[in-house]
Amino acid sequence: MFPVPRSLSPAPLAKDPYTYPGVDIETYDEAMTRLPRLMHRTFSPRVLKLDGGFAGLFQLDFASRLFERKYEDPVLVSCTDGVGTKLKVATLCDKHDTVGIDLVAMSVNDVLVQGAEPLFFLDYFATGKIDVDTTVAVVGGIARGCELAGCALIGGETAEMPDMYPPGEYDLAGFCVAAVEKSKLLDGAKVRAGDVLLGIASSGPHSNGYSLVRRIYDRAGRPADLDVGGRKLVDALMEPTQLYVKPILELLGKHDLHAMAHITGGGLTENIIRVIPDGLGLDIEASAIVLPPVFEWLQREGAVPREEMWRTFNCGVGFVLVLAPSDVAAVSADLQRLGLAHRPIGHVVAAGGAERVRIG
Repeated sequence: MFPVPRSLSPAPLAKDPYTYPGVDIETYDEAMTRLPRLMHRTFSPRVLKLDGGFAGLFQLDFASRLFERKYEDPVLVSCTDGVGTKLKVATLCDKHDTVGIDLVAMSVNDVLVQGAEPLFFLDYFATGKIDVDTTVAVVGGIARGCELAGCALIGGETAEMPDMYPPGEYDLAGFCVAAVEKSKLLDGAKVRAGDVLLGIASSGPHSNGYSLVRRIYDRAGRPADLDVGGRKLVDALMEPTQLYVKPILELLGKHDLHAMAHITGGGLTENIIRVIPDGLGLDIEASAIVLPPVFEWLQREGAVPREEMWRTFNCGVGFVLVLAPSDVAAVSADLQRLGLAHRPIGHVVAAGGAERVRIG
């Protein structure tokens, strides 16, 4: 072995070797002791307790009722997603209790598109250095999101990696498993020309377009307290993603919905068309897309063309139902009863060629 030059010799380790690179086991342990009670709030009888286990357990017992439904030929539906750069805004304004709701919503709203009922959820939280209060706030939001979606938070991973993340920053990812009766799986096959697009209101930008949001926000001088529609701008930007699961599952039990779309990255232009079969397209009425105040501010302050708004943001429409014209009145009445603001935004039309989405 060659001798190591003094200038290249490793520095002496701290008394506790694992604190040397910046990983604080005591702080990590403190955070971990506060997380289980948040998870337990979301448990159902299907979650089997496994203290000290390396994985979460969820019982699939189809001889009895599973959450809201009883399945005979179940299909498991899964999804994974994150919150994106909305986390930068959370860090900027030191508000961490709602991004967990965003994390859950991004996945459960996606599996809902297939008509599936969320069963359980897992999360991944990574940061440079554990801050107990921030960690508990984030995971508390995840637990709250699971409660609102009716699914169990059965596990996750909290990673402290000082070489990967600058101080104060963290990242989130989530994973959801859902179930749907095979005969009721929504795959767009029922969609026909003439079907109506019924848009359901979003709660704000949800978790998409925040790279553009942050550029506009920074250029405007970060006016956190600016009034937009009767509320502070920062509150409007941090409003968590609307969870559509429980009311939409109720609709599915009563109405024949042909397809659904969750309006995420790609906005109105790119998301609805994903559930429309070949040979059909969309005719969306621009006049039906009424921008809520926070989107008006973003468009005005950022000088964003309306076509770019439609392609980047949900523009106030967070979820879309595709259904026969004869069913619109009944579905609309139930949406009203469930407290979901909505309006028709267009129709399915016959379409050929590459241009299948028209907004005008």
